[in-house]
Amino acid sequence: MPVDLTKPVTVPGFSQAKQEGRKLTMLTAYEYLWASLFDEAGVDGILVGDTLGMVVQGKSTTLPVTLDEMIYHGEIVARAVKRALVVVDLPFLTFQVSPKQAVENAGRVLKETQASAVKLEGGRNQARTIERLSNADIPVMGHIGLKPQSVRKLGRMAVIQRDEERLLADARAAQEAGAFALVLELIPQQIARTISEEIDIPTIGIGAGPHCDGQVLVSHDMLGLTPGFRPRFLKRYAEIRDLAREAVEQYVEEVQQGEFPDSAHSHD
Repeated sequence: MPVDLTKPVTVPGFSQAKQEGRKLTMLTAYEYLWASLFDEAGVDGILVGDTLGMVVQGKSTTLPVTLDEMIYHGEIVARAVKRALVVVDLPFLTFQVSPKQAVENAGRVLKETQASAVKLEGGRNQARTIERLSNADIPVMGHIGLKPQSVRKLGRMAVIQRDEERLLADARAAQEAGAFALVLELIPQQIARTISEEIDIPTIGIGAGPHCDGQVLVSHDMLGLTPGFRPRFLKRYAEIRDLAREAVEQYVEEVQQGEFPDSAHSHD
């Protein structure tokens, strides 16, 4: 079914897409230009991810990202978007302390960014929090499988999650608590397929194979802006870093050689 680029995507629209068998598309964005471009290109959802700590700020993990930083970037993205559903990550230690803390912080996100929903990492362990958020009319997207905020516990960023019984329990708990969608990260494709068939809410995969109800990628990765990062699940749709470097090198050379600006780029 073709995407209606004139109709804003809503939280109920995500559920409707699964019912209709239409795959959902999401990308991360952190600032106005890219958010506007992705929206115009027809993505269904834009995730303002705490991955900004790594791809924007150059840090080694997502852990240092603050709520104020997420709100700053979330407001910029939401201002750029006319159609896509904007979802903002709740960063580390802004929801884990208590459901009350989560509601207060998620409420700030929605009030100050104009985004449509928040995302938090967790399944069974965050079911009470998801329920409190849902009861406060705050749409929440869950996230199971690899949880980057657990990097210190796991010891490294990329650990494939293979415990099907635990993953299914996490997915069911998130759905029962009121999550409207669920990210599945670094899960074998057959387990992701089982989860997607077992639950009613849409699953959004990243490194979880083709059987999810939708897909999300970090935009910097799929556009070829992050050097040296080539996990198996990532398809690079462009090599913008190489193109940009070549353009800058040409600019530097032309200025140094006195070729730019020439008469065509000067005022009389």
